[in-house]
Amino acid sequence: MDTSAYLKAHIRTVPDWPAPGVQFRDITPLLQDPKVFRVLIDAFVHRYMVRGLRPDVVAGLDARGFIIGAVLAYELGLGFVPIRKKGKLPYTTVQESYELEYGSATVELHADAVQAGERVLLIDDLIATGGTMLAGKRLLEKLGAHVLEGAAIVALPSLGGMQRLRDNGLALHTLVEFDNG
Repeated sequence: MDTSAYLKAHIRTVPDWPAPGVQFRDITPLLQDPKVFRVLIDAFVHRYMVRGLRPDVVAGLDARGFIIGAVLAYELGLGFVPIRKKGKLPYTTVQESYELEYGSATVELHADAVQAGERVLLIDDLIATGGTMLAGKRLLEKLGAHVLEGAAIVALPSLGGMQRLRDNGLALHTLVEFDNG
C-alpha cells in the first residue's frame, strides 16, 4: 500500500457533521496511532528536506495546522510560526480577513514572526474552499516572506479551494485526496 492509501485508510469520515450533507474528514485517527503519525510526518519531512523545497520556517494555520506544522518544523530543525484566529496573539499583529460560507473570519500573525525574504512552508490539515490558507499566504506576504508552498494532509478538490489557491499563485502539496468533499 502506498503512503497516500495508507493514510487515507486511517482518516475517519463523519457524515452530516457539522451540518447535514457534509462529509467531515477527521484526521484524529492519524494522530492517535504512533506508527501512522510517524508515516504522516515522515511523508512531509522527506519532501521538505530536498534542497529546492526546504523552507526557512514553517507556518501552521489554527488549529490543526499547529499539530503537523510544529512537529514538522522540529523534525526539520526549523522555527515554527502560528497563524491564529483573531484575538489570540498577545503581541503586535498583522491581520487578514476572508470570507466564509456564512460570514467572515480574520487570522493574525505576530508582526515579527517572519523576516522579509524568508521562505515559508504554510501548512494545515485540510484544503476545502482555500480561504484560510489564502489568508495565511497574504499575511506572510505582508511581512515580505515568500510562501514556498501550501501543504495539507487532505485535499477536497471538488470544493474549489485547490484551484483557487493555485489561481492565486500558491504551489500546493497534499497527501490524500477525497473526490466528494
